[in-house]
Amino acid sequence: MIRIAIPNKGRLHDPSLNLFAEAGLPILDGGNRKLFSKTQDPEISVLFARAADIPEYVQDGAADVGITGLDMIEESGSSVELMLDLNFGHADLVLAIPENVKANSPEDLEKFRVATEFPHIAKKYFQDKKVSVEIINVSGACEITPHIGVADAIIDISSSGTTLMMNKLKVIDTVYSSSVYLISNRNSLREKKKIAHIRSALESVLRAKGKRYLMMNVPSESLNYVKKVLPGMSGPTVMKVESDASIVAVHAVIDSDSIFSIVNNLKEAGAKDILVVPIERMMP
Repeated sequence: MIRIAIPNKGRLHDPSLNLFAEAGLPILDGGNRKLFSKTQDPEISVLFARAADIPEYVQDGAADVGITGLDMIEESGSSVELMLDLNFGHADLVLAIPENVKANSPEDLEKFRVATEFPHIAKKYFQDKKVSVEIINVSGACEITPHIGVADAIIDISSSGTTLMMNKLKVIDTVYSSSVYLISNRNSLREKKKIAHIRSALESVLRAKGKRYLMMNVPSESLNYVKKVLPGMSGPTVMKVESDASIVAVHAVIDSDSIFSIVNNLKEAGAKDILVVPIERMMP
């Protein structure tokens, strides 16, 4: 059996469920926030846990695979294998102070009290800066601490900056940049081959995002021009069309944001019967 640890709530929960569904491994009853759940594969089960606990669960073998943020892994100090950047949940751990405080850099915060849910990252950050501060560990609502006299500054996760602005806090430095990763227990990775299959399935979904499959018929005399227009991953696929006219079928994978200009250029070259098709998965 393989057990996958997935965040039980918060901003990482739904994207994680969606990614597994897109990879062909939907999690059954995942929306009910149960402690355990099944997948369509009888050999793969799911454990729902706090994102902060997942690195330790994976390290200790309570889960073979997990999804969590790099910041959580760094804070816990857990020894796990980083398998794949899942390309969502991007956020910065930032150092912020009240707007009315006259400070512009970490070096200005000597002897300040800094509240954070990430005391280990904060301690290392200020040690590297050679700035002496008092780290105050809080479990939530970090942004309110400067306004109630608990701290003078905070280190907290910020994805958009809206919460900081609402609480009249200004960012003076980025402490750590985080994204969400697929991680695994090192022993499990060596012993359970299906973990590599899970990684490949998720990666195939990520590789397909922002890509489209382009198909068209092209006069043979225009083929060289079409090849120059198409920025295919490894060149277009060209196939003979059984027709009285000299026509070839051309297929290529292109970036979705380049479709508008490329299709117009292809039409000018004489391409016709152009089809643009979404790609669900691209196996690495």
